[in-house]
Amino acid sequence: MAEPLPPTPDLLALPGVAALLSFLREAVAGPQPERELVTRLARLTGGRAEIRASWGDVVAAAGAAAGPEVTRRLSYGDASGERHVGSLTLAVPPAWAALVPVAAEYALLARLQAAAAGAARRRVGERMLDALLSGTVPEAHWPDTEPVAVAVAALARPPAPGSAARTAHAHALDVLAAVGEGYFLERGLTAHSTVRGDRAVWLWPAHDLAREARDLHAALLASTAQDVRLGVSAVHPGPRHARTAEGEARHALAATRQARGMTTYHAMDPLYALLADGSLALLRGQVRSRLAALEDGGRTEATLRAYLAHTGPLPDLAARLHVHVNTLRYRLRRAEEVLGGSLRDPSLLARLYLAFEAEEGDLAAAADG
Repeated sequence: MAEPLPPTPDLLALPGVAALLSFLREAVAGPQPERELVTRLARLTGGRAEIRASWGDVVAAAGAAAGPEVTRRLSYGDASGERHVGSLTLAVPPAWAALVPVAAEYALLARLQAAAAGAARRRVGERMLDALLSGTVPEAHWPDTEPVAVAVAALARPPAPGSAARTAHAHALDVLAAVGEGYFLERGLTAHSTVRGDRAVWLWPAHDLAREARDLHAALLASTAQDVRLGVSAVHPGPRHARTAEGEARHALAATRQARGMTTYHAMDPLYALLADGSLALLRGQVRSRLAALEDGGRTEATLRAYLAHTGPLPDLAARLHVHVNTLRYRLRRAEEVLGGSLRDPSLLARLYLAFEAEEGDLAAAADG
């Protein structure tokens, strides 16, 4: 390795600054901007430089530590808010401390340059995946060469009214698609991504589905300030099964209740299909109608929901609900009267559970629709 350049006052002042900036600018103009930048920073300072992706993977690194580590977050503002694209860590001699903010700006530029270079490649994969999922390409064009999986992601908050908000929402989904594809690329996996409606979709060769799904979700959450839900299919024999896999991923997404949650198809609640297909609409309607007759603003229904989720003695539940235990017993008796059965009857408890859960399933499915 070449000898490091000494941090002389002349180099850190004009015209030395111009030469320094030109030296760094040349790095980000090359075909591998991140790798070239850290190499030049290490050569320049005699220390270590490292760039990481937003999800924590090392993208490029060079040199050996020659001072305390300093890490700068790389982010910028766009139509969807702040976008986190990675970090720069420098461990350089103290005399080079003034270089850190300048190097961080060039590291951000290098990350953006690399993303722009990958955009054209991603568009080709996007067209291929869209054709595969829409069934416009004969299956013979997609031989089953290795197992694949599909993931579908949604932003927890729908777009606000107005064209500007919808544009920002679409841009945020496009960013998610790019981040997910970048995550797979860093692991040597050739993934295809696209945006369908208000969902980001990925197809990739699955090797360790549980780990890949978990880490993909972490990468997506790290790239945006927004909440992201993720649904992941089972593993299928090859890309010809992509449409089936996408359907599974969308079911898993609809079954994901938490704003920042992730569900895989095989880990879904076995009752989900029953709860989500509309078969329980009559039961749900009957229960809601009978409870509405109490005209108590939904207090009894809320109490019943809490009762179904509680496994301890009634005084403990009363304390959690901040009511007297006699008030709790009164509400439960009133519920039994309008429902026409005893809460000690397992069949009535089962009906209540299915009715309440079906309503929750409808809300999740509507959010995914």
